[in-house]
Amino acid sequence: MGIVNINDDSFSGDGTLDPNGALAIAARMVAEGADFIDVGAESARTNREAISVEEEIRRLTPFLEAFPSLIASRHLRSVDDRQLWPPLLSVNTWRPDVIEAVLPLGVDLVNDISGLPDSRNAALCAKYGASLLIMHTVGLPKIPHTHQRWDDVLAAMEAFFEEKIALAEATGLPPEAIVLDPGIDFAKQCADNLAIYRHLQRFHRFGRPLLLPISRKTVIGDVLGIANPSDRDAGTVACLVRGARAGAQLFRVHNVSAAVQSLRTLEPLLCPPE
Repeated sequence: MGIVNINDDSFSGDGTLDPNGALAIAARMVAEGADFIDVGAESARTNREAISVEEEIRRLTPFLEAFPSLIASRHLRSVDDRQLWPPLLSVNTWRPDVIEAVLPLGVDLVNDISGLPDSRNAALCAKYGASLLIMHTVGLPKIPHTHQRWDDVLAAMEAFFEEKIALAEATGLPPEAIVLDPGIDFAKQCADNLAIYRHLQRFHRFGRPLLLPISRKTVIGDVLGIANPSDRDAGTVACLVRGARAGAQLFRVHNVSAAVQSLRTLEPLLCPPE
């Protein structure tokens, strides 16, 4: 899953407010092997001002309207028979008014980082036939939770996912339309994040795909002592390999080429051809 930021304050410094520039980034990621493009218009950074619902919709709409013709207009082809084709479209947003505005534009997945505080976003996904990502976190986005402490973060996450999956399914959203995200770096300390990576298998009990937002995360910077997110791609690959071996199915990354090459190399190392 390649990350496209239509903003100028992304923590990784790779955003753009130009829709054509964002489409060019998406095209490059698809050409490098991305199965999903995840587009967002608001940075999750808590030290940046929130944008209005209207501004978020204004930024997203030109990209979403143009995305369906991206493949044909740029003569793109799948890199191999394992790439999802055509690639799917995910929108990184959490506000119901934004979700209702963008789902009719061909969105396949809502990447909701709010932790599903109520049923509205799930109900909208059920209404429009989209899938929903449920991320573990505490409180709403744009509010700092850097001092959150857990006695047992894994047990807390299991209880959280049980509750939120039930909430989503009660709206009519089918189980197969739900994706889980452990929320690395969200309301967690470094030790919590590392424990999650070590015990990802525990979340297979829910029978839903796991997405790891591993790219250039703070936990990587903590481990390596690297402050600049753009210098954390090697650490990202290590997290990707760990996630793949633990059975995660989706990886949200800035550097699609490195991620695809890592996974394609890992496959024959672990499962030699017959």
